[in-house]
Amino acid sequence: MENIEEIIKIAIAALEDIKAVDITVIETADKTPLFSHLIIASGESSRKVKALASNVEEEWKKAGVEILGIEGLDQGEWALVDSGDVVVHVMLPEMREFYDIETLWKGEHLSRNAD
Repeated sequence: MENIEEIIKIAIAALEDIKAVDITVIETADKTPLFSHLIIASGESSRKVKALASNVEEEWKKAGVEILGIEGLDQGEWALVDSGDVVVHVMLPEMREFYDIETLWKGEHLSRNAD
């Protein structure tokens, strides 16, 4: 499957299906050649983080999306599912707050300092 918008739609539906919290999509094509979009979501427990990431993996596989890698299912604090163009991060809220990858990828820290 090559349609990035469809890959994103499937991932969001898989996350919503298991009640992910605070789903955010960030376009990254102008910041890195490695992937074009990040999807970040929270799960309220380690079990939920694992279930959310596994559901994204399962739904992508059903749709024929090639999965390049899956990380973090053993611990469940931060799981990642990588399709190449779209990378899904599912994190416990405290991990998400600590690492704050939204700010990193959106470049908000740069725009605040530039004022």
